[in-house]
Amino acid sequence: MARKALIAKQKRREKIVSKYAEKRKDLKAKGDFEALQKLPRDSNSVRLNNRCNMTGRVRGYYRKFGMSRLVFRELALQGKIPGVVKSSW
Repeated sequence: MARKALIAKQKRREKIVSKYAEKRKDLKAKGDFEALQKLPRDSNSVRLNNRCNMTGRVRGYYRKFGMSRLVFRELALQGKIPGVVKSSW
């Protein structure tokens, strides 16, 4: 499980990105790169990571389900994810 501080930092970044998204778009369109540099670093969407909703894990993240491979496997084996069945042949 990821540290609580990392999960909180990610949520803070998401807020900042949404706050400055329109302003960044306008400055980029104008070509005013000096004003763009004065915005907070975390206002850039590139600094966001996909994190598991359950554990906060960054690696092994499935976008379709919004969780890491480890949590996905546990829930799939328990039958808690609709439409997911363990394969057998």
